[in-house]
Amino acid sequence: MEFWQQRQLQDQSSRRQDLRSPYQRDRARIMHSAAFRRLQAKTQVLGVGMNDFYRTRLTHSLEVAQIGTGIANQLQQHPNAQVDLLDSMSLVEALCFAHDIGHPPFGHGGETALNYMMRDHGGFEGNGQTLRILAKLEPYTEHYGMNLTRRTLLGIIKYPALTSSLANYAPQPKLESFRQLKPEHWPAVKGIFDDDADVFDWVLAPFSDRDKQLFTQVTESSSTGHYRSQHKSFDCTVMELADDIAYAVHDMEDAIVMGIVDRSHWRQFVTPRALALPPSWITEQLAAIEEKLFSHKHYLRKDAIGTLVNAFVTAVVWEQYDQFESPLLRYRATMAAEYGQLLDIFKQFVLRYVIQKPEVQILEYKGQQIVMELFDALTSDPQRLLPSNTRERWLAAAEKHQGERVIADYISGMTDEFAARLHQQLFSARSISMMEFGGQ
Repeated sequence: MEFWQQRQLQDQSSRRQDLRSPYQRDRARIMHSAAFRRLQAKTQVLGVGMNDFYRTRLTHSLEVAQIGTGIANQLQQHPNAQVDLLDSMSLVEALCFAHDIGHPPFGHGGETALNYMMRDHGGFEGNGQTLRILAKLEPYTEHYGMNLTRRTLLGIIKYPALTSSLANYAPQPKLESFRQLKPEHWPAVKGIFDDDADVFDWVLAPFSDRDKQLFTQVTESSSTGHYRSQHKSFDCTVMELADDIAYAVHDMEDAIVMGIVDRSHWRQFVTPRALALPPSWITEQLAAIEEKLFSHKHYLRKDAIGTLVNAFVTAVVWEQYDQFESPLLRYRATMAAEYGQLLDIFKQFVLRYVIQKPEVQILEYKGQQIVMELFDALTSDPQRLLPSNTRERWLAAAEKHQGERVIADYISGMTDEFAARLHQQLFSARSISMMEFGGQ
């Protein structure tokens, strides 16, 4: 597995008595990066600043890492365990810490906005941006981002195909203004930006030609109209399951504590769907879990949340795809069917009663407008409006007709607060001094 520990740039740094494994070093680079710190001020589901209880993308990522290592420990105890694939908890933590780094300010509103503004320049999607930050942008090295190991970069790739092979937008009427943009008309293409094909090729290089061809296969997607990738590496499946559990259970906890959802919503949506599932331990416990979730005693609610997380983690099993030669592609982590179906019910519950709630959608819409107006302003006169280091990158990229990608990089790296204040600086009659405004 030594070639999976290789980096794009051979490490030249000398560290006294550094006994860390390559994946421990990857985890440290991610944890100490500016991109990771900025997650503390980026929207998870509810807008930053609405309340001091709920999760940001940073606390979400920390919880995903805890759940991810729990899944890895669970898989180690499984009768069909492929122990060689679980040789590093640091790798699992690194992937979980990094999985949201590429998401722009204002959540899905910001992603929709950047994708629309980049529609003629390769599009924008948060997971593709994560790879770009890790492998090119974060200034740990001059040209190779954090210069992470090949296996870490493979594990972060959730959609292993170039966006040019996936995009399939239906014809849309020309917008008279940004205000008219509807997210459902511009769903992001989930894949790797064509601008980063060189990194993608380097990551996949150790695989056989047959594995590469199978791994990058695409199929039609009925939900967005775009084509979608079909496969993920083993490490990615562990990280993605941890992300799904954290999203479904912990974001639901936030909504309950803040009074966004109550027991009537639960009984209307979750109970009938859960009772229709095949009987299992978790469905038998659901009435008791409901009682604790909606109790006024916080410790009972925490016990219910812990019970749910544990139930999902311990339901994760090995899955095998014999068509692949490499163990990293042949094996995947998956959830037992009845537990996976219940997790999907929880995810739909959060979507319907939290994300689609008008108050949340208003905030998302506002963020969407801010991001589009920032992009429009910065592309109108980049040499005048961009900070000096970004301007230098833009000048180099503009010669290759890739200047818009640099502006998308700049905006997507902003926190919610920074983007809002820059927007105010550019468009508000109220003046903010540059000393007050600061930089990023």
